[in-house]
Amino acid sequence: MAITTTNPATGEVLKKFEPLSAEQIEQKLQLATDAFRRHRTTPFAERAAKMIRIAEILEKEKDECAHLMTLEMGKPLKAAVAEAQKCATGCRYYAQNAEKFLADEMVEVGAKRSFIRYLPIGPILAIMPWNFPFWQVFRFVAPALMAGNVGLLKHASNVPQCALKIEEIIRRAGFAEGVFQTLLIGSESVDSILNDSRVVAATLTGSEQAGIQVGISAAKRIKKVVLELGGSDPFIVMPSADLDAAVATAIDARIQNNGQSCIAAKRFIVSERIADDFEHKFVKRMQELRVGDPFDESTQLGPLASADAVTSLDADVKKTVAAGARVLTGGRPLDRPGYFYAPTVLTDIPKNSPAYREEFFGPVASLFRVRDIDQAIHVANDNRFGLGASAWTNDVAETERFINELDAGMVFLNKMVASDPRLPFGGVKHSGHGRELAANGIREFMNIKTVWIQ
Repeated sequence: MAITTTNPATGEVLKKFEPLSAEQIEQKLQLATDAFRRHRTTPFAERAAKMIRIAEILEKEKDECAHLMTLEMGKPLKAAVAEAQKCATGCRYYAQNAEKFLADEMVEVGAKRSFIRYLPIGPILAIMPWNFPFWQVFRFVAPALMAGNVGLLKHASNVPQCALKIEEIIRRAGFAEGVFQTLLIGSESVDSILNDSRVVAATLTGSEQAGIQVGISAAKRIKKVVLELGGSDPFIVMPSADLDAAVATAIDARIQNNGQSCIAAKRFIVSERIADDFEHKFVKRMQELRVGDPFDESTQLGPLASADAVTSLDADVKKTVAAGARVLTGGRPLDRPGYFYAPTVLTDIPKNSPAYREEFFGPVASLFRVRDIDQAIHVANDNRFGLGASAWTNDVAETERFINELDAGMVFLNKMVASDPRLPFGGVKHSGHGRELAANGIREFMNIKTVWIQ
């Protein structure tokens, strides 16, 4: 089946690519193996110079990169430009810090000399999603290549031009052929690649089901995986919070990337003492959002990535309403070309409904009213996901409880959840395991070697 670029704002098919044949995949796997033997021995300074060059290319060509992102998956153009710039920031961060993160760690154990050395392990398969088509890849690429590993990218099939552009940038920056390669393949080819002994590990950002499948495949071959499988992030607002700031941020947190972000706030859990005011202001702002062409700089909310995404989201909204929830605004696809869904707010959400349990990937917000902090924490944790959480309070005791008691890999106080190269990124429960970014991220795919010299 061809790999296709479709403009989600219009539904127009723009370009098709033939997937790699088995013979072509074999050639690329061998090229990666050969490249690793050479790349692993290159000095940090050489890798860093090339990584800085990647950052410079991204900054210089941010508009071109942004155009591809908006064209293939529909994010607002301004957000796409910011994504390209963020990738450059991540590359600079690892260029400047990788050597320090991977320096020998001396340990006093009574030997003449003993230490821990971090060594690269080989070709790593990165299975990446479409929603942040550059950032998701570069937050893998920057630490992996700086560590001396090499990368094989199986990108989402609806962003092939982004995938090819990333490979081109890395080659132009001076990294040798085979150090990073894009594999234009379907998901049916992933298992056979994981089965190949030359591929030593995998990282996946994607759906829960995709993570289960890749996790099983890797486990059969005793290969390490890092999994980031999305979330149904809570956004908690307590009476002591700055309500206007919380509402304004809540809108941004829900509609970022057209509502298609694993760390987008999805469940808004509000103290009943301020719930009426929050609901009124929140619904009004959702109704005022400018929905339209993502290439128009005034657009705040663009399309979903595909027709299937609209169908799936609408079905879950309808199931939630049928179970007893109320629609405060929206609740339907928009009648226009492309894959648009109305900004939606649901309330009175039953436990047996999709909005209570599932991750809604689109501009649909679920509103919950709670008596106190105990119920807020209970509702927040009553979900199989545990990626991020945002809590709004100016009470010191509440702050400590949220930090300690929310089941999430990341907790942000009085701020929306975000990724930052300087901080570990990842979740608990069904949101996956392992960490990306910071020192933790670069060490995930290393041989952490103990050395004892008597």
